Amino acid sequence: MDSTQEAQASQQAENYLPIGDYAVIGDLHTVALVGKNGSIDWCCLPRFDSPSVFGALLDTNKGGFFRIHPSDSHAHIARKQLYLPETNVLVTRFLTVDGIGEITDFMPIKQPDANEEDHTIIRSVAVVSGSLSFEMLCHPAFNYARDTSTVTLSENGVSFHSQSSLLILSSSVPLKEDDQGVHATFTIHAGQSVHFALEHVKANDHEPHPLSEDQYQELLQDTVHYWRNWLLQCRYQGRWREMVQRSALALKMLTYAPTGAIVAAPTTSLPEDLGGDRNWDYRYTWLRDASFSLYSLLLLGFTEEAEAFMKWLNERCHERGDNDSLQPMYGIDGKHELQELTLDHLEGYRKSSPVHIGNGAYNQVQLDVYGEIMDAIYLYNRQSAISYQLWGDIIRLLS
Repeated sequence: MDSTQEAQASQQAENYLPIGDYAVIGDLHTVALVGKNGSIDWCCLPRFDSPSVFGALLDTNKGGFFRIHPSDSHAHIARKQLYLPETNVLVTRFLTVDGIGEITDFMPIKQPDANEEDHTIIRSVAVVSGSLSFEMLCHPAFNYARDTSTVTLSENGVSFHSQSSLLILSSSVPLKEDDQGVHATFTIHAGQSVHFALEHVKANDHEPHPLSEDQYQELLQDTVHYWRNWLLQCRYQGRWREMVQRSALALKMLTYAPTGAIVAAPTTSLPEDLGGDRNWDYRYTWLRDASFSLYSLLLLGFTEEAEAFMKWLNERCHERGDNDSLQPMYGIDGKHELQELTLDHLEGYRKSSPVHIGNGAYNQVQLDVYGEIMDAIYLYNRQSAISYQLWGDIIRLLS
């Protein structure tokens, strides 16, 4: 590699944030990764294992993003991220000589009877002191940046239609079309705020509808209440309480509410080593990893998650044929075959390809999973008796 190529590669790498500069929001069906620069660079809708709609994490040019940040007119911007205490509501703060602004990001928790396709990301921009100018850019790239989409502007926002998905962005400021996305610029002063609501919906007749301040506050308070109410179950009261609770909140976000499955990670193809080829899709349920997560949650007192996962595990054991072994991993809905594909059109995180979807490890035989499952069953059985059916399936499995 000559000096010119090295310079180009270095510049390309600078376009990617360090992984540690991302925080996560979620609704127990999927998550979004939000960078310290105010950009959502990874989000799969409507589920963890769905195709990405924002994938700049794996290709800054093609992947798609939803970015809100102070305009370039503000020099020397310091950035900080924090969660509202005891919640997964994220605040990204920008500190400048002109003022202090912040973005509050969260995903409202879905009701059990809600449509599986419907999900919402709320982004609220506010200024704490002084005044700041912001820029918003929303550029979805559907189906891992493989599908084209149409952009339909309206008075209150924009609709993005792809072959298989519909995104509605509602905005309290005017939007302008920008290539295959939209952008907006706005200036707000201390005490003012601007709200954006991005909805993944099934109904084609859905229209943008900007959030009122009352509607925003209701969604925010409902989400805050959900997380804090859930955390009340935590039995740990030691000196590391805040860190333990934060870890529990992170584990909870990796659970898939409809089935009780627990994903190993909400991302795919982040390299173990830059330039290496060990880039795997972890948006599935590894029995080993899920058992460790279950172990942690049980020790902390979160029995509902354990019960839901045991039900999911019961189904995997029961559906197994007499001569079949347990797979090391399954889809979050129990899917067995997780065909692995390579997405050659994406350059990968910091140009570290390949990018994979699916995972060929599903057909491996990993004998250690039986020990981890028995550990999980033992721990769960100390809290609540497991079903007679599961005991029977486990006996047949171990025999």
